Amino acid sequence: MTGILRAEAPTVPESEAGGVDALFVRAAARTIQLLGAFHQAAGPLTLTEIAQRAELDRSAAQRLVHTLLKLGYLRRGPNGRGYLPGLRVLDNTLDVLRLDPTVQKATPVLLELRKTVRERVDLSLFDETRLIYALRMQSKRETFYATLVGHSVPTFCTAGGRAVLSALPEARVRDILDRTPIQPYTPRTVTEIDEILRRIDRARRDGYAIITDEFVQGEVAIGVAVTQGDGVPLGAIHVAGSLSEWTPESFAGAVAPFATEAARAITASL
Repeated sequence: MTGILRAEAPTVPESEAGGVDALFVRAAARTIQLLGAFHQAAGPLTLTEIAQRAELDRSAAQRLVHTLLKLGYLRRGPNGRGYLPGLRVLDNTLDVLRLDPTVQKATPVLLELRKTVRERVDLSLFDETRLIYALRMQSKRETFYATLVGHSVPTFCTAGGRAVLSALPEARVRDILDRTPIQPYTPRTVTEIDEILRRIDRARRDGYAIITDEFVQGEVAIGVAVTQGDGVPLGAIHVAGSLSEWTPESFAGAVAPFATEAARAITASL
């Protein structure tokens, strides 16, 4: 599986650091910066590592770590070494998912889709250069990363990403691609901008996107955009299968009609 794709850890904008916005609370911003230090972590972080990753001085980091530890938003690592995000962070994750209208409306639709296609079904939410998984319904092939909500994937080389981009004006698509780190995730990842645009255009014509081997080797995936009534994309449905069991053509023929209908049902309910 590819490495963890996350947003860059937040930093206090220069305009806010200078006190231009009277409503901006710098202490709150620094707290979010500190929590963002764990975005690319592979395990517990020491106080020094947290300070460096969050771009905070050690004294400020120490006070914030102490406070978040007391409140349950940080915890000690195994054997009391280092720090990890605390369990109470999951309370906020639940709030995001249970209160999001798209997730609320999509859940029963995706449950039915999963029963019909009997392959992995996901719902992701659009965040410009990436999609963030909000619902994950597994097939018989399960992996650790494929079960986690909050994991994110790039828009330029995934089925859901290209489907979402196909719902946007071309100028917006080019702007997003300009801000995207275009890199190969497999030997078959398309990285030429003109070819990416052609495949997005095909998704626009077909009503869905299909990728083969571009993000996960051995996988074929269908993506369909979930939009608001005005056509603005909110996220995407992904359905993924194994190339050991499907050809791209047979997968598209079997899955695309059901995934497209599911996306329409979600859009109509919003």
